[in-house]
Amino acid sequence: MGDPFQLATAFVKHYYSSFDNCQRKEDRMQLGSLYKDQSVLQFEGQNFQGPQKIAEKLATLNFDKVNHNVKTVDVQPSGISNGIVVMVNGELKVDDSPNPIKFSQVFHLMNGTDGNYFVLNDFFRLNY
Repeated sequence: MGDPFQLATAFVKHYYSSFDNCQRKEDRMQLGSLYKDQSVLQFEGQNFQGPQKIAEKLATLNFDKVNHNVKTVDVQPSGISNGIVVMVNGELKVDDSPNPIKFSQVFHLMNGTDGNYFVLNDFFRLNY
């Protein structure tokens, strides 16, 4: 495994730039490629398992445009199969709203059998 912080930072940049650059809600389906069948997204307390269900959830969120502004990224190796736990805090703006909303997201990245990392667990919460 390379440096966990470098891997996590690259993942976070890729994830949020991919999410933010989607021109249409349907384009968010591409984010499903970051997940595997055993992956679980817990979004505001609701669980979605597998790349298809996770991508469908992301594609049906009630906004057209989003901009994530990451404030902090905390990283720890998980000790299992070269896993990495990544905690992200930041703000997001949806559509044309001038008011940012604080969010927290935790990713558990795992090294797959193909040598590429994937998201095993993903927790997302808005912070009011």
